[in-house]
Amino acid sequence: MLALRNPGRWRTRIAEVIAGEAPAPEPLVEGGLTQTEALDALDAMSRMAEALLSAGASASDVTALTLRAAAGAGLQHTQVDINYTAVIVSTAGADRQPLTSVRVVKVRASDYSRLSALFELAHAAGDGLPPEEVNTRLRRLLSQRRPYRPWISGAATVGLAVSVAVLLGGSWAVAVSAGLVTCVLQLVLAGLNRRGLPAFFQQVVGAGVATGFALLLLVWQPHLPEWVGRLPPSLVVGSGIVVLLAGLSLVGSAEDAISGFYVTAGARAFETVLLTTGLVLGIAGVLDLGQRAGITLSLSFSQGQGYPLVVQALAGGIAAATWAVSGYAGPRAVLMSGLAGLLAVGTSGVCTAAGLGPVASAGVAALLVGFLAEGTAWRWNVPGLVVSICGIVPLLPGLAIYRAIFSIVGGGTSAGLAQLVAAFGTALALAAGVALGEFCSQPLRREFDRIEQRVRRRSLNRQF
Repeated sequence: MLALRNPGRWRTRIAEVIAGEAPAPEPLVEGGLTQTEALDALDAMSRMAEALLSAGASASDVTALTLRAAAGAGLQHTQVDINYTAVIVSTAGADRQPLTSVRVVKVRASDYSRLSALFELAHAAGDGLPPEEVNTRLRRLLSQRRPYRPWISGAATVGLAVSVAVLLGGSWAVAVSAGLVTCVLQLVLAGLNRRGLPAFFQQVVGAGVATGFALLLLVWQPHLPEWVGRLPPSLVVGSGIVVLLAGLSLVGSAEDAISGFYVTAGARAFETVLLTTGLVLGIAGVLDLGQRAGITLSLSFSQGQGYPLVVQALAGGIAAATWAVSGYAGPRAVLMSGLAGLLAVGTSGVCTAAGLGPVASAGVAALLVGFLAEGTAWRWNVPGLVVSICGIVPLLPGLAIYRAIFSIVGGGTSAGLAQLVAAFGTALALAAGVALGEFCSQPLRREFDRIEQRVRRRSLNRQF
């Protein structure tokens, strides 16, 4: 396709070959590309796919976007293989010999602004943007600075912990305590990350810091002023665990499994289980040390006490918006994430009041969030996955995991395991609900595309 745009160049080169002044031109592959141009296009596609995976996109989205971009470049018979740590893009070259480009995914970090820009670039490539322009824009995009400074992202994470503390029914003093422990937690994790400590051990240390702060809070409780009020340590630990759980790839794992990408889904699921096990070990280790030192925590707390559903929904919206900011999302994504979080908590509260259990309520709320996010977010150039992930953050079972581990350390192994299974059930219901909602909204999105194309055709016909 690219070569046929300039047939004069080929006539000149053929004349040079006949005169013996230039080598023979390269054979053409599908789409009218030379073999070099096809390799450049494959390199651009694989780099873009690697960047999408690194920014947090699911394997199904990356595959669909890469195939669309390859078709826009003229490579119609392209194959894409993703196995979580590598991307392979292959097409048929001259004489049907395969041309292949391989990229290894080394670094994974949530960057929602980059993810949105990559989605936009992939759609532009699918509309016919030349591969060299795709490479240029991709290099420029990957070298750009993030929209916020790191301290703003850290402050947003503290805001998430404060919002979750309010969402769980804590007082202002509990919210301030949760903010303080999360601030310390962010500083510790940032230092460990700079030193290259694996994520598993970071989860262990983070959960240990949150639980240790709760033990100190229990010791200091008798010496605090009366106006501070009661500070349940369980709320502080639960808020800190939500911060650590929010970064796990629950939604991407469920979506990959439903889409048939079982290898990638299995890898994501194993990573999630491994990192959650780190939380369990960190909490259990500090609780055991506290019991050996004579410091015994107690659980006397009913979730959601003292606040009406409207206040909880507002806290959920703030929690989702602050998590979006901590992931460097743009203004539109932050606003839509806040609305999704408000909707998720409100829907879950209504379902609970109607008699549904916590797992079913979380699943219904996630289903609605996934459906609306995938069906509407794309119209504002925001990936639906970003809105969905941030929207379900207020419903993550941080307190439930803490309760389960507390019961196991206290001797109630059977009850603790049952609570831990229930907490994992809530997490799976959130992930599956979002994935199902996104798939249910795809026919609606395709219908909107058809209507929009008809409107454009009619406007063009009126002009001519």
